[in-house]
Amino acid sequence: HAGYRMGWLKTQRLSRPVVSVGNLTVGGTGKTPLVATISQILQRQGLKPSVLTRGYGRENEQYLIVIEPGAARPPEAREVGDEPALLARMLPGVPIVLCADRFRSGQAAEECFQVDAHILDDGFQHLALARDLDVVALDATQPLSNWRLLPAGRQREPLSALRRAQIVVVTRSDSADSKPLEELVKKASPSTKIFRSQTVLRGWINAWSGEPIPHSRIHGQKVAAFCGIGNPDAFFADLLRWGFDLVGKDAFADHHVYTDREIQHLTAVAHKNGATALLTTQKDAVKFSREWTPQLPILSCEIEAQIQDAGDFEKTLLSAMRKGKP
Repeated sequence: HAGYRMGWLKTQRLSRPVVSVGNLTVGGTGKTPLVATISQILQRQGLKPSVLTRGYGRENEQYLIVIEPGAARPPEAREVGDEPALLARMLPGVPIVLCADRFRSGQAAEECFQVDAHILDDGFQHLALARDLDVVALDATQPLSNWRLLPAGRQREPLSALRRAQIVVVTRSDSADSKPLEELVKKASPSTKIFRSQTVLRGWINAWSGEPIPHSRIHGQKVAAFCGIGNPDAFFADLLRWGFDLVGKDAFADHHVYTDREIQHLTAVAHKNGATALLTTQKDAVKFSREWTPQLPILSCEIEAQIQDAGDFEKTLLSAMRKGKP
């Protein structure tokens, strides 16, 4: 940070406006649904956005990979990373460009797809690329403190870093009291606008066939759940809030790649406990091998980040886009 402030390290600017969506902590804040929501807002306004991402977990993050809009074959998570694979399914009309050098990936998006704007995924600490708007996602269920910095806790930066952000979105505000977190943000950065969002369940998908499953078919039945995300407790809490009877919960490390043996063990234990299905997240489902034949149906939940005061949020977002136009 000092290097960029002093001018020793250079920031590069793309031709089109850039909105960064990032974290103050390591994963698990609901950032990916927020990226999808912002992309959908821009599309509704007639804009053509791209998503620029590193593609965490793929074999070589220096390679530039382009997931074209409307691609006939959904990308494999093992090739591009689980979050880009998920975004490709959530945003079929949006080009997603992967590279550790986000300026290079942005140039490719502008040249190949004539995009109007860029969404910089997980970009709050990526100071090498200039942005016109910084959006930071903070999870209402996870406390913040300047004493929780890595490696003592999960925070990447102290609270004072929020002065760089124009918008903070407090996610999962329907699962916890967000006021204490909002007070911390106001003290650290009085000029930052604060919005709340909640996790809304949109439906269920069979992880193998892609068939939509009506909520009524599984609601009220015994189910087991598993996930490998940054905040597994939030997923399990959402399932309870949505009225499910959980007979088993298994949490794996974030970005975990499942083996056939693990899936067999999960389904066997769930079946023994009387579960009629296994529930997981969209991010986990994109990593499953299509060659597996699980004993129980495995369903992934489709969720959406629903922002309160959505009109004001959209106005702030579009205002930044207009200022960043060449």
